[in-house]
Amino acid sequence: MTRYLVTGGAGFIGSHVVETLLKKGKHVRVLDNFFTGKRENLEAVYGGVELIEGDVRDGALCQEVMDGVEAVIHLAALHEVVRSVECPLETHEVNVTGTLNLLVAARGAGVKKFVFASSSAVYGENPVIPRSESMLPSPTSSPYAVSKLTGEHYCQMFWSLYGLDTVCLRFFNVYGPRQDAASTYAAVIPKFISLLLAETAPTIYGAGEQSRDFTFIADCVSAVLAACEVPGLSGMVFNVGTGHRTTVNQLCAILQKILHTDLSPIYASPQPGDLPHDQADIEQAKRVLSYRPQCDLARGLHETIRYMRLAKVLAKSRV
Repeated sequence: MTRYLVTGGAGFIGSHVVETLLKKGKHVRVLDNFFTGKRENLEAVYGGVELIEGDVRDGALCQEVMDGVEAVIHLAALHEVVRSVECPLETHEVNVTGTLNLLVAARGAGVKKFVFASSSAVYGENPVIPRSESMLPSPTSSPYAVSKLTGEHYCQMFWSLYGLDTVCLRFFNVYGPRQDAASTYAAVIPKFISLLLAETAPTIYGAGEQSRDFTFIADCVSAVLAACEVPGLSGMVFNVGTGHRTTVNQLCAILQKILHTDLSPIYASPQPGDLPHDQADIEQAKRVLSYRPQCDLARGLHETIRYMRLAKVLAKSRV
């Protein structure tokens, strides 16, 4: 039985990956320091997962948790762009040093596959849309973007120099159930839904014409598992998105319609590090990974709203 190590496995994306692997009968070990991950995200799988609390910045621990591992899915990261602008050194330590610690440990343990969660942020402010993997990255907008591209370079170097089978996935604005709406740095979709459910006007930074390729969590997970299972991907990089983009103003209007509200958004100054547009070219993922996004934005938003409404009711019942 293949043993998977999922770093950041108690996080938003990580917990969905863990659940799916367990449903497939895989043995899963999770490493998480619970800085952004939540224990309740793994409540449904307690007893079925091996959980280790710890930090990827701890090199010795990274070596310990590799024992018996055949595949690593490295999702642990500080992923907030604005936070990285405020705390560049911390972002580097977690996202770069942490990744290097894991690569060194994986090489030493004879790991067969290492999948790294990168980001569309590596493309920077390049005006060409959609973004393809052949484009030259230009991560000048934030330390987060630089940290993710550095992680990619380390992964590719460990393949070319040491023969460690690595694959990098550039995620485009993943959303869905369990995404944190309470954080200061919360992503736009859970933040908007949370505010609108509370009958509070959402804040839009800038003119609201910035656009994003919003990708539902189930589609993201399918790409992660394909990267683990498809042979012959060593050193490759793939976009994981939908191939479509939506402006923040359009997103707000769609949510208003779904939730039957007409609260006028509040407009504020743009946030540092925010990119004007983002859209994935997913032809390479389609061709090589057989990746096919299954969930359009309207359906994904309905599922996310349903989850957030239920979570709100359950939170009140616990008080």
